[in-house]
Amino acid sequence: MDWMLEELASSVPQTRNVVVLSSDGLCMAQCGTDTDTADRLAAACAGLQSLSAAIAAEFPHRDGRMKLVVVEVDGGFFYLMAAGAGAYLAVLADDDVDAGLMGQRMRDLVARIGQHLSSPPRADRQIP
Repeated sequence: MDWMLEELASSVPQTRNVVVLSSDGLCMAQCGTDTDTADRLAAACAGLQSLSAAIAAEFPHRDGRMKLVVVEVDGGFFYLMAAGAGAYLAVLADDDVDAGLMGQRMRDLVARIGQHLSSPPRADRQIP
């Protein structure tokens, strides 16, 4: 999966970090960042997707699932996209990124490998 994340990062100028995470905040794959940064991003994303789901639940007659969150901060953009059952794709980019191109490339990546990005719930294991 690493080469696909690298392809996303290289195809959209000004991309800084790409992280795939599970809904409980575990980093599953990364590109353009070190392990500690990827782990912090994944943990923060878990909280953000949970907040997004709470907001989405306020829309009547919908399933309440988050699809895409974009946050603009001084210096750049943050994108969080649902990428499969229990998995998310997160990207940090500089403020001069082409936002439309980023959204398109993220959707393309999720469509290509979405089923491989799913993170099934962890089962409780009993210790013998």
